[in-house]
Amino acid sequence: MKYTYEQLAKMIDHSLLHPTLTDAEFEEGCQIAVQYGVAAVCIKPYAIPRAVELLRGTGVIVCAVIGFPHGNSCTESKRYETELACRDGATEIDMVINLGKALSGDWDYVERDVKAVCDEAHARGAKVKVILETDFLAGGGAGLSSDDLKRRLCQLCERAGADWVKTSTGYGFVKQPDGSYNYRGATEHDVALMRASVSSKVQVKAAGGVRDLDFLIRMRDLGATRCGASATVAILDEYRRREAAERAG
Repeated sequence: MKYTYEQLAKMIDHSLLHPTLTDAEFEEGCQIAVQYGVAAVCIKPYAIPRAVELLRGTGVIVCAVIGFPHGNSCTESKRYETELACRDGATEIDMVINLGKALSGDWDYVERDVKAVCDEAHARGAKVKVILETDFLAGGGAGLSSDDLKRRLCQLCERAGADWVKTSTGYGFVKQPDGSYNYRGATEHDVALMRASVSSKVQVKAAGGVRDLDFLIRMRDLGATRCGASATVAILDEYRRREAAERAG
Protein backbone atom coordinates (compact mmCIF):
# COMPACT_ATOMS: atom_id res chain seq x y z
CA MET A 1 0.00 0.00 0.00
CA LYS A 2 1.16 3.52 -0.81
CA TYR A 3 0.43 4.83 2.70
CA THR A 4 0.17 3.11 6.06
CA TYR A 5 -3.15 2.56 7.76
CA GLU A 6 -2.25 5.08 10.44
CA GLN A 7 -1.27 7.75 7.92
CA LEU A 8 -4.68 7.55 6.27
CA ALA A 9 -6.74 7.03 9.43
CA LYS A 10 -5.14 10.10 10.99
CA MET A 11 -6.32 12.15 8.03
CA ILE A 12 -9.97 11.53 8.88
CA ASP A 13 -12.22 13.82 10.89
CA HIS A 14 -15.14 11.47 11.50
CA SER A 15 -18.22 13.57 10.80
CA LEU A 16 -21.14 13.40 13.25
CA LEU A 17 -23.07 16.42 12.00
CA HIS A 18 -26.33 15.21 10.49
CA PRO A 19 -29.23 17.32 11.80
CA THR A 20 -31.16 14.26 13.00
CA LEU A 21 -28.24 12.51 14.72
CA THR A 22 -29.51 10.92 17.94
CA ASP A 23 -27.58 10.57 21.19
CA ALA A 24 -27.19 6.84 20.57
CA GLU A 25 -25.87 7.43 17.05
CA PHE A 26 -23.49 10.07 18.36
CA GLU A 27 -22.05 7.72 20.99
CA GLU A 28 -21.73 4.95 18.42
CA GLY A 29 -19.89 7.39 16.15
CA CYS A 30 -17.42 8.23 18.90
CA GLN A 31 -16.82 4.51 19.46
CA ILE A 32 -16.15 4.06 15.73
CA ALA A 33 -13.66 6.94 15.82
CA VAL A 34 -11.75 5.22 18.61
CA GLN A 35 -11.98 1.76 17.04
CA TYR A 36 -10.60 3.00 13.71
CA GLY A 37 -8.02 5.37 15.19
CA VAL A 38 -9.03 8.48 13.27
CA ALA A 39 -7.73 11.99 13.91
CA ALA A 40 -10.89 13.59 15.28
CA VAL A 41 -14.63 13.59 15.60
CA CYS A 42 -16.25 16.65 14.03
CA ILE A 43 -19.33 17.43 16.09
CA LYS A 44 -21.99 19.98 17.01
CA PRO A 45 -21.17 22.21 19.97
CA TYR A 46 -23.78 20.83 22.40
CA ALA A 47 -22.13 17.40 22.17
CA ILE A 48 -18.62 18.49 23.19
CA PRO A 49 -18.78 17.61 26.92
CA ARG A 50 -19.97 14.07 26.21
CA ALA A 51 -17.39 13.60 23.45
CA VAL A 52 -14.63 14.71 25.82
CA GLU A 53 -15.78 12.04 28.29
CA LEU A 54 -15.95 9.31 25.66
CA LEU A 55 -12.65 10.15 23.97
CA ARG A 56 -10.43 10.98 26.94
CA GLY A 57 -7.11 9.18 26.61
CA THR A 58 -7.88 7.71 23.17
CA GLY A 59 -5.84 10.09 21.01
CA VAL A 60 -8.96 11.15 19.09
CA ILE A 61 -9.40 14.94 19.02
CA VAL A 62 -12.67 16.74 19.69
CA CYS A 63 -13.42 19.19 16.87
CA ALA A 64 -16.47 21.49 17.00
CA VAL A 65 -18.23 23.33 14.18
CA ILE A 66 -18.90 27.07 14.53
CA GLY A 67 -21.38 29.16 12.54
CA PHE A 68 -22.43 25.90 10.91
CA PRO A 69 -23.46 25.21 8.21
CA HIS A 70 -23.98 28.53 6.42
CA GLY A 71 -21.71 30.95 8.29
CA ASN A 72 -24.47 33.48 8.88
CA SER A 73 -23.99 34.13 12.61
CA CYS A 74 -22.64 37.55 13.55
CA THR A 75 -18.94 37.66 14.35
CA GLU A 76 -19.41 38.02 18.09
CA SER A 77 -21.69 34.96 18.10
CA LYS A 78 -19.00 32.94 16.32
CA ARG A 79 -16.36 34.18 18.75
CA TYR A 80 -18.51 33.30 21.76
CA GLU A 81 -19.40 29.89 20.29
CA THR A 82 -15.65 29.32 19.99
CA GLU A 83 -15.04 30.41 23.58
CA LEU A 84 -17.69 28.01 24.87
CA ALA A 85 -16.51 25.16 22.65
CA CYS A 86 -12.93 25.51 23.89
CA ARG A 87 -14.06 25.78 27.50
CA ASP A 88 -16.01 22.54 27.05
CA GLY A 89 -12.91 20.78 25.72
CA ALA A 90 -12.77 21.16 21.94
CA THR A 91 -9.21 21.52 20.68
CA GLU A 92 -10.07 22.07 17.03
CA ILE A 93 -12.66 24.42 15.53
CA ASP A 94 -14.20 24.21 12.04
CA MET A 95 -15.82 27.56 11.23
CA VAL A 96 -17.75 28.69 8.16
CA ILE A 97 -17.00 32.05 6.55
CA ASN A 98 -19.75 34.59 5.92
CA LEU A 99 -20.54 33.59 2.36
CA GLY A 100 -22.73 36.56 1.50
CA LYS A 101 -20.00 38.95 2.56
CA ALA A 102 -17.43 36.97 0.57
CA LEU A 103 -19.56 37.07 -2.57
CA SER A 104 -20.10 40.79 -1.99
CA GLY A 105 -16.36 41.41 -1.88
CA ASP A 106 -16.41 42.74 1.68
CA TRP A 107 -12.95 41.36 2.35
CA ASP A 108 -12.37 43.31 5.55
CA TYR A 109 -15.54 41.88 7.11
CA VAL A 110 -14.66 38.32 6.13
CA GLU A 111 -11.11 38.64 7.45
CA ARG A 112 -12.25 40.15 10.75
CA ASP A 113 -14.85 37.40 11.12
CA VAL A 114 -12.23 34.67 10.64
CA LYS A 115 -9.65 36.44 12.79
CA ALA A 116 -12.07 36.76 15.72
CA VAL A 117 -12.52 32.99 15.80
CA CYS A 118 -8.82 32.26 15.23
CA ASP A 119 -7.72 34.66 17.95
CA GLU A 120 -10.19 33.20 20.46
CA ALA A 121 -9.29 29.61 19.63
CA HIS A 122 -5.54 30.19 19.64
CA ALA A 123 -5.72 31.96 22.99
CA ARG A 124 -7.31 28.78 24.34
CA GLY A 125 -4.87 26.36 22.71
CA ALA A 126 -7.15 25.25 19.87
CA LYS A 127 -6.58 25.22 16.10
CA VAL A 128 -8.97 26.46 13.40
CA LYS A 129 -10.10 25.13 10.04
CA VAL A 130 -11.91 27.71 7.92
CA ILE A 131 -14.60 26.42 5.56
CA LEU A 132 -15.02 28.22 2.23
CA GLU A 133 -18.02 26.15 1.03
CA THR A 134 -16.74 25.80 -2.52
CA ASP A 135 -20.10 24.73 -4.01
CA PHE A 136 -21.43 28.23 -3.31
CA LEU A 137 -18.37 29.80 -4.99
CA ALA A 138 -18.61 27.90 -8.27
CA GLY A 139 -19.95 30.90 -10.17
CA GLY A 140 -17.37 33.31 -8.79
CA GLY A 141 -18.33 36.59 -7.16
CA ALA A 142 -17.24 40.13 -6.30
CA GLY A 143 -16.01 40.53 -9.88
CA LEU A 144 -13.71 37.52 -9.60
CA SER A 145 -13.76 34.13 -11.30
CA SER A 146 -14.45 31.11 -9.14
CA ASP A 147 -10.76 30.20 -8.90
CA ASP A 148 -9.64 33.76 -8.19
CA LEU A 149 -12.30 34.11 -5.50
CA LYS A 150 -11.15 30.90 -3.81
CA ARG A 151 -7.51 32.01 -4.01
CA ARG A 152 -8.32 35.36 -2.45
CA LEU A 153 -10.30 33.76 0.36
CA CYS A 154 -7.51 31.27 1.10
CA GLN A 155 -4.98 34.11 1.33
CA LEU A 156 -7.34 36.11 3.52
CA CYS A 157 -7.79 33.12 5.84
CA GLU A 158 -4.03 32.73 6.17
CA ARG A 159 -3.65 36.40 7.13
CA ALA A 160 -6.44 35.97 9.69
CA GLY A 161 -4.59 33.08 11.35
CA ALA A 162 -6.25 29.96 9.97
CA ASP A 163 -4.46 26.67 10.60
CA TRP A 164 -6.34 24.97 7.75
CA VAL A 165 -8.47 26.05 4.83
CA LYS A 166 -11.29 23.61 4.17
CA THR A 167 -13.40 23.01 1.08
CA SER A 168 -16.90 22.30 2.31
CA THR A 169 -19.39 21.52 5.05
CA GLY A 170 -21.09 18.68 3.20
CA TYR A 171 -24.30 20.69 3.46
CA GLY A 172 -23.74 23.25 0.70
CA PHE A 173 -26.69 22.15 -1.38
CA VAL A 174 -27.04 23.91 -4.73
CA LYS A 175 -29.96 23.63 -7.16
CA GLN A 176 -29.06 21.22 -9.95
CA PRO A 177 -30.23 21.34 -13.60
CA ASP A 178 -32.96 18.77 -12.86
CA GLY A 179 -34.35 20.93 -10.05
CA SER A 180 -33.00 18.77 -7.23
CA TYR A 181 -30.54 19.99 -4.62
CA ASN A 182 -27.15 18.37 -4.15
CA TYR A 183 -23.49 19.24 -3.67
CA ARG A 184 -20.12 18.25 -5.07
CA GLY A 185 -18.01 18.96 -2.01
CA ALA A 186 -14.28 18.46 -2.32
CA THR A 187 -12.85 18.19 -5.82
CA GLU A 188 -9.33 17.47 -6.97
CA HIS A 189 -9.23 20.86 -8.67
CA ASP A 190 -10.23 22.79 -5.57
CA VAL A 191 -7.88 20.93 -3.22
CA ALA A 192 -4.94 21.51 -5.56
CA LEU A 193 -5.92 25.17 -5.96
CA MET A 194 -6.25 25.72 -2.22
CA ARG A 195 -2.94 23.99 -1.51
CA ALA A 196 -1.23 26.29 -4.01
CA SER A 197 -2.93 29.40 -2.59
CA VAL A 198 -1.50 29.25 0.94
CA SER A 199 1.95 28.87 2.44
CA SER A 200 3.27 25.72 4.08
CA LYS A 201 2.11 27.13 7.43
CA VAL A 202 -1.52 26.47 6.46
CA GLN A 203 -2.90 22.99 5.88
CA VAL A 204 -5.80 21.92 3.64
CA LYS A 205 -8.85 19.88 4.61
CA ALA A 206 -11.08 18.23 2.02
CA ALA A 207 -14.67 17.58 3.00
CA GLY A 208 -17.91 16.66 1.29
CA GLY A 209 -17.97 13.63 -1.00
CA VAL A 210 -14.99 11.81 0.53
CA ARG A 211 -16.60 8.38 0.40
CA ASP A 212 -13.98 5.85 -0.70
CA LEU A 213 -10.35 4.92 -0.14
CA ASP A 214 -9.12 5.91 -3.59
CA PHE A 215 -10.47 9.43 -3.20
CA LEU A 216 -8.93 9.76 0.27
CA ILE A 217 -5.56 8.72 -1.15
CA ARG A 218 -5.94 11.17 -4.02
CA MET A 219 -6.66 13.98 -1.55
CA ARG A 220 -3.45 13.14 0.32
CA ASP A 221 -1.50 13.09 -2.93
CA LEU A 222 -2.78 16.59 -3.66
CA GLY A 223 -1.67 17.91 -0.29
CA ALA A 224 -4.69 17.58 1.99
CA THR A 225 -3.76 16.58 5.54
CA ARG A 226 -7.33 16.09 6.78
CA CYS A 227 -10.55 14.88 5.22
CA GLY A 228 -14.02 15.09 6.67
CA ALA A 229 -15.88 11.82 6.21
CA SER A 230 -18.92 9.99 7.44
CA ALA A 231 -17.96 6.88 5.42
CA THR A 232 -15.02 6.15 7.73
CA VAL A 233 -15.89 2.49 8.23
CA ALA A 234 -16.21 1.75 4.51
CA ILE A 235 -12.99 3.64 3.69
CA LEU A 236 -10.80 2.02 6.33
CA ASP A 237 -12.30 -1.46 6.00
CA GLU A 238 -11.39 -1.28 2.31
CA TYR A 239 -7.81 -0.42 3.30
CA ARG A 240 -7.68 -3.53 5.49
CA ARG A 241 -9.05 -5.68 2.65
CA ARG A 242 -6.44 -4.42 0.21
CA GLU A 243 -3.67 -4.74 2.76
CA ALA A 244 -4.67 -8.36 3.45
CA ALA A 245 -4.83 -9.13 -0.28
CA GLU A 246 -1.34 -7.71 -0.81
CA ARG A 247 0.05 -9.84 2.00
CA ALA A 248 -1.70 -12.92 0.67
CA GLY A 249 -0.39 -12.24 -2.83
